[in-house]
Amino acid sequence: MSTTVDVPESSNVEKGRPVAADAAARPGGSNKALAIIDFILRLGAIAAALGAAATMGTAEQTLPFFTQFFQFEASYDSFPTFEFFLISMSLVGGYLVLSLPFSVVTIIRPHAVGARLLLLILDAVFLTLAASSASASAGIVYLAHNGDQDTNWIAVCNQFGDFCMATSSAVVSAFVAVTALLLMVVMSGVALRNH
Repeated sequence: MSTTVDVPESSNVEKGRPVAADAAARPGGSNKALAIIDFILRLGAIAAALGAAATMGTAEQTLPFFTQFFQFEASYDSFPTFEFFLISMSLVGGYLVLSLPFSVVTIIRPHAVGARLLLLILDAVFLTLAASSASASAGIVYLAHNGDQDTNWIAVCNQFGDFCMATSSAVVSAFVAVTALLLMVVMSGVALRNH
C-alpha cells in the first residue's frame, strides 16, 4: 500500500509558467507606485498653483510722488497678462483639487483605465493653460526687471521692488506647478502603456 498524494500540475504551474513568476510580471505594482507618486505630485501642484494665484492677487505697491495726493500704483490688475495669470492658476488649482478623488481611484484600482485616461486628458489641457499663463507672465516680469532699450521701455523694478518680487515669486511657483503637471502627464502615459 502506497501513500502517495497526486498534486495537480495546474496549482504550481499555469500555462508553462510558475504562478509566482506570473504575479511578479504583472504591472499592477508599478502602476500603484506611479499612482501614489501622482497623488503626491498633485498635492504639491495644488500648493504651487494656489500659492502662485494668491501671491499674484496680493501683488501691489504704491509710491508717493511729491505729495500724498499724487501717487504711482502698481498692482496685478494693471496688467491684463497678470489678470489672465491669476484666473488661469486659480482654475488649475481648482481642477487639481477636484482631480484628487480620481487619483485615489487609481491608487485603489491600479488597472482602472478610465480614470487614468480621464486624468491624462485633463492634465494635458490644464498643463497647456498653466504653461501659457506662466510663460506670458514671465515675459512681462522680464520686461519689468530689464526693460527694453529698443522700444524705450524702462525697467520699473528699480522703483517697484516689492511688486516685482511678488510677481517673480508667483511666476516661479507657477512653473513648479507646470513641472508637476508635466510629470503627471508622463506618468499617466507610462501607466496606460503598462496595461
